[in-house]
Amino acid sequence: MKSIKFCLGSVKLNWISGQITRFNQGTCTLGLNHRALTRTDPQTHQRQHSPLRQILCHKLMASLVGQLVFPFENGYKVWEDQSFIKWRKRDPHVTLHCHDSVEGSLKFWYERNKVDFPVADSAVWNDDAVGGALDSATFWVKGLPFVKSLSGYWKFVLAQNPNSVPVKFYDSAFQDSSWETLPGLDWLSRTKSPSNKLELGRAKVPSNWQMHGFDRPIYTNIVYPFPLDPPSVPADNPTGCYRTYFKYSGKWKGRRILLHFEAVDSAFCAWVNGVPVGYSQDSRLPAEFEITDYCYPCDSDSKNVLAVQVFRWSDGSYLEDQDHWRLSGIHRDVLLLAKPQVFISDYFFRSDLAENISYAYIQVEVKIDNSRETSKDSFLANYSIEAALYDTGTWYKFDGNVDLLSSNVANMKLNTLTSNLGFHGYVLVGRIEMPRLWSAEQPNLYTLVVILKDASGHVVDCESCLVGIRQVSKAPKQLLVNGHPIVIRGVNRHEHHPRLGKTNIESCMVKDLLLMKQNNINAVRNSHYPQHPRWYELCNLFGMYMIDEANIETHGFDLSQHLKHPTSESSWAAAMMDRVVGMVERDKNHACIICWSLGNESGYGPNHSALAGWVRGRDLSRLVHYEGGGSRTSSTDIVCPMYMRVWDIVKIAKDPTETRPLILCEYSHAMGNSNGNIHEYWEAIDNTFGLQGGFIWEWVDHGLLKDGEDGKKHWAYGGDFGDIPNDLNFCLDGLTWPDRTPHPALHEVKYVYQPIKVSFKERTIKITNTHFYETTKEFEFSWAAHGDGCELGTGVLSLPSIGPQSSFDLEWQSGPWYSLWASSSSAEFFLTISAKLLHSTRWVEAGHVISSTQVELPAKREIIPHVIQTTGATFLVENLGGTIRLRQQDFWEIELNAQTGIIESWKVEGVTVMNKGLIPCFWRAPTDNDKGGGAASYFSKWKAAHIDSLLYLSENCRIQNMTDDLVKVAVSFIAVPSDEKGSIPKLEQANTLFQIDIIYTFEGSGDVIVECDVKPNISNLPPLPRVGLEFHLDKSMDKIEWYGRGPFECYPDRKAAAHVGVYEQKVGDMHVPYIVPGECSGRADVRWVTFQSKNGCGLYASIYGDSPPMQMSASYYSTAELDRATHKEELMKGGNIEVHLDHRHMGVGGDDSWSPCVHDKYLVPAVPYSFSIRLCPITRATSGHHIFKSQLQN
Repeated sequence: MKSIKFCLGSVKLNWISGQITRFNQGTCTLGLNHRALTRTDPQTHQRQHSPLRQILCHKLMASLVGQLVFPFENGYKVWEDQSFIKWRKRDPHVTLHCHDSVEGSLKFWYERNKVDFPVADSAVWNDDAVGGALDSATFWVKGLPFVKSLSGYWKFVLAQNPNSVPVKFYDSAFQDSSWETLPGLDWLSRTKSPSNKLELGRAKVPSNWQMHGFDRPIYTNIVYPFPLDPPSVPADNPTGCYRTYFKYSGKWKGRRILLHFEAVDSAFCAWVNGVPVGYSQDSRLPAEFEITDYCYPCDSDSKNVLAVQVFRWSDGSYLEDQDHWRLSGIHRDVLLLAKPQVFISDYFFRSDLAENISYAYIQVEVKIDNSRETSKDSFLANYSIEAALYDTGTWYKFDGNVDLLSSNVANMKLNTLTSNLGFHGYVLVGRIEMPRLWSAEQPNLYTLVVILKDASGHVVDCESCLVGIRQVSKAPKQLLVNGHPIVIRGVNRHEHHPRLGKTNIESCMVKDLLLMKQNNINAVRNSHYPQHPRWYELCNLFGMYMIDEANIETHGFDLSQHLKHPTSESSWAAAMMDRVVGMVERDKNHACIICWSLGNESGYGPNHSALAGWVRGRDLSRLVHYEGGGSRTSSTDIVCPMYMRVWDIVKIAKDPTETRPLILCEYSHAMGNSNGNIHEYWEAIDNTFGLQGGFIWEWVDHGLLKDGEDGKKHWAYGGDFGDIPNDLNFCLDGLTWPDRTPHPALHEVKYVYQPIKVSFKERTIKITNTHFYETTKEFEFSWAAHGDGCELGTGVLSLPSIGPQSSFDLEWQSGPWYSLWASSSSAEFFLTISAKLLHSTRWVEAGHVISSTQVELPAKREIIPHVIQTTGATFLVENLGGTIRLRQQDFWEIELNAQTGIIESWKVEGVTVMNKGLIPCFWRAPTDNDKGGGAASYFSKWKAAHIDSLLYLSENCRIQNMTDDLVKVAVSFIAVPSDEKGSIPKLEQANTLFQIDIIYTFEGSGDVIVECDVKPNISNLPPLPRVGLEFHLDKSMDKIEWYGRGPFECYPDRKAAAHVGVYEQKVGDMHVPYIVPGECSGRADVRWVTFQSKNGCGLYASIYGDSPPMQMSASYYSTAELDRATHKEELMKGGNIEVHLDHRHMGVGGDDSWSPCVHDKYLVPAVPYSFSIRLCPITRATSGHHIFKSQLQN
């Protein structure tokens, strides 16, 4: 008799009465005599069902099992019992491919591995992605004769709660034709919650139903989206009901059919032809059920009906409190797998390197699913197991047909002497000579093929996967890969698509990896759950170290005063263990994984100790990672803090009692205009033993596409769908926008992560190769010399090949640039050394710049303060009562308001250039980081000090000195807060925050020297956003050229990647469209800048005297507008261009976004400041460079 077991966890069904009885770990069995109804096929050696058996068995099973019901159908809420986590679910295992032959498996990988940078060109982020997801589902099963994708358009209904679902919707006879009546739901604009009425339509599988017009997305970080009352969830629990139909090929006849869900959020149950086949939780791991006995025969005219009921919330949701959008449904593919009666159900590959790496011992543990449950000896009398490695690196070296079988490099044989206690599988061992090792730098891969043969030598079953030979180990304060202490240049990555939510597309995953590799990112942390199976294959291929993380986060329990974290409750132990086991068992063969993570922000307790113990017992080839409990518990092999300050990580690294390496699991929070200070982390990491890098938070802004009131799509964040609770735009914290357009900060990341380092010290240029495996023979080095921003020369830099972890020293005076330096009259001389790829790789074309560093060479002479050379030209001055007008014939004209002290008009050749200026300015539109910290935030302190509402009142404005070719005008301002209505207070009642004295020196040449003295009038002012001058230009002055850092946005604490040079852009292109507007578009260390119209007329501005370089910005959007708008689509362009020239500008920060964390050196204390700038007209006949050079003294 064969027994069909229905594992119910802590629930037992009474099959006679249909009632539910609770007991511990019960099972029920239903006996059926199968042997009398089977025969053996002489060709395939597989058990085949006779026609009589097909008819009788199916009817018998339908009759008996059809009488069974899920426990919840009798009133028991299994989705609110943390001990009931699965029912009839097969044990977790590696991804199965069900090949029919060795040749078929190799051909599958030969085609599947043909993925490189052109694939990313088809990445889509709009409505076209819906079809793209289905195309990917088809591609992922291509070449697999015994795998069928059920992805496509399913019939769907959304009920308000489980009690409202259509009665027996899962039954084969259920009429679902009405479910197609509403196929055209407008998902972008719908934000309603499910009503009492059923929402009908068609749903794409895979997808999240909220992304197709049903229900609403919810974004929350820590707070659960429902009351914290475990294990209960709200009665209003949106419940999705799916139906689809399938048949399978006649070639599947006699095989066992497995129904495989790659991931469903959050809990679900399934029926086939009205028969309940299983229940599962864990929104990010597969659930697999055997459905052989419930399907119609393959030659039947009847279609099989698959019905699925998905609960938005379950007790499992308490373990899934990750910081991301809460979305529901069948969001990964649904597959049918056809396996023989006896098949390979799981396998685990390991390698053990010899000390000299000349060979490696290899081993694979294989599990067999044998429906006849025979002994090992009996099994081996009828079957044999083989395994082999094939070198994929040889497959693409030549065009034309490839003999894939000839790439065999090692065979493994059954080790009958091995007997691991408790292991019921089979162990095969072998040895490979001179293995090509896998690392992120050199991702060499092999194809492992495991074969099951019958006694006649025929292939019964075949499985395969990509494997890498590499060794992960640890030494004092070091994580080692292949014996080397690698450096983690990492990023955290959620699965996120702005149109699809959590559903994946091949080209979009490739796009992520291309951008990461091109920006020197070598590691990814799967935050905070196991991701799509294809993601791991791609990371293996492209070369990306990975921390694979269990789908466990219970952050919201931190807010409870009476509830313990699940890790401290034994009732949650099985559910937590199931998630870790499922992750490890699915992903154990992927070379890219170097650490297993026990989850994220879930406190620390005995359950974590159990999880760590299980992982270490199961897999000694990787390290264990867990940050909870302070990042230094016994359950982690790595000290892995998040957002720890630079000085603190250095302190831990230097602690002699701490023998583990420190790798930041999260750092440099990339929310909006952020990632300041990151270079300081890397100065510490590069120079401190025991620090091995970290993972930036995070990769992508989690904006979702939504129709705006104007009918245009925009990226929405928390609250935009009417979701309550929500955490607003805290989901917008990535290095890229949702469509993977890079933020400017990604340039800085690429720079601090670059593997070729260049430094200049004591007349020596040192070029260091920080790679651990690669030499520089695949790079071409080049140099470029610039004097005062102008290119003086470029060329190829001939260097010997620099070995891994080695340097080459070059005396700077022996370089090819020296003659240019010696003959140049430039005051500043910058040398840039770059390294680019000589050949194309999987992830980028040849010529890609890997590293680029600019160093400043010694000045040839002492730099003398800037002073203009007066021309003696005369001009006309008119005092018109309230206006002082200064002009020189038809060249320039300036009008200054004598009451306000502000320039109201500046014309050049009759064209209006400036229409308002110069105004002192201390305020900036707050960034996300400025707002972080509540009452302690910079923003709160600025508001409390009224820095955001300052008015600048002129105490006096007078002509101080006047000659034929020079006029000096002195203006004294006081900065006072406006009242609550924004009105100007009376001068005698004003609360003065600052005294600002400005002296204008007007020259006949048209030059205006502005000398500014700032004095705080209050002693307890907070650090200031900026100290500088603001003026408004006519909007026609839209061409900007500057000599300073660029070309991209940069700030005082995020400018290492921005080289000093002369750059040109349009005003509109300077703007950085952060989804939530704020301070942006700045350029650091600006020496001079010009603003010109298309006919060349405009204004020049530069530093003057001994004033240091400025922070500059120019925008069509005013500071007030950037502060007002909550979405970038709300921004309204002003009638002019607002320009800021700042003597000092506060850094943007980025250590985190919830505390004031700009480092002290980048703060702007409220102390006296003095600075000068030069302004003058500019025409097409001259240039900013020429004007600047004219004021330099020889």
